[in-house]
Amino acid sequence: MRMVEAMSDVTHVDVLVIGGGAAGLSAALVLARARRRVLVVDSGRPRNAPAEGVHGFLSRDGIAPADLRATGRAEVERYGGRIEPGEVLAVRRVGDGFAVELADRAVRTRRVVVATGLRDDLPDVPGLRDRWGRDVLHCPYCHGWEVRDQPLGVLGWQPAGVHQALLLRGWSDDVVLFAENLADADRARLAARGVAVVDGQVHGLVVEDDALRGVQLADGTTAARSALFVPPRFRPNDALLADLGCERDNGWVRVDPTGRTSVPGVWAAGNVVDPAVQVVNAAAAGAKAAIALNADLIEADLLEGAA
Repeated sequence: MRMVEAMSDVTHVDVLVIGGGAAGLSAALVLARARRRVLVVDSGRPRNAPAEGVHGFLSRDGIAPADLRATGRAEVERYGGRIEPGEVLAVRRVGDGFAVELADRAVRTRRVVVATGLRDDLPDVPGLRDRWGRDVLHCPYCHGWEVRDQPLGVLGWQPAGVHQALLLRGWSDDVVLFAENLADADRARLAARGVAVVDGQVHGLVVEDDALRGVQLADGTTAARSALFVPPRFRPNDALLADLGCERDNGWVRVDPTGRTSVPGVWAAGNVVDPAVQVVNAAAAGAKAAIALNADLIEADLLEGAA
């Protein structure tokens, strides 16, 4: 088996990583350091692009998402990995490997890591998407510290809103849940935690001087808030995994603890298979997948040599 310090020919690689976020770059880094020929194809549309910083990542807390990715790309390239912008159009099995169709050519690879993340579906409230990642937020652990002690709102458009409102009381004494048809049991829990409930449909946002000032209800009243948390509906970007026939559990592609899917030779890591993981967890998942994948390649080489 020939392993190289750097790749000049990316037509044939050991591993093709689809997605250049924390999970994909972490996998590529570990594999490049293991002297594997690695190609990362990245669409350049990171989910956390609107966020001011990445939080809860030890030694990287507060780093801008773009800076984290730039640092990761440089580290991968330092060890001979290759990173290219682009879209993967299709992946299909060819023998014991895969043919990956890009816009301009096909790449042959022995193994595939899919780290394409997810997208956030938001309710149809005017102005919500424009403020996303700024003062319309999705995760108390990611953004709670930055808006601590401020008047906070939670849009209770789905059951996770109650949980978020209960969580946010740890960051602020002034938390309001905007909800319709709230169950009595949930009202009791929120009251016990000191969370106010505003009944009614949210109609829009009040923004002044490029900052959220309030949440407007359908009846015309406005509740003054400086940040609004909105638990999104998570939609995995897993069309490639579906086309490969990967098995699912509860709507998400099923993986083992290393990220191995039900399709031999295909790993998946990060938000594409787990909506709950944060950046630090996604990076760890990518590293774990890379270690298992490298061991799998070694076993394949041994079997080939014995044949």
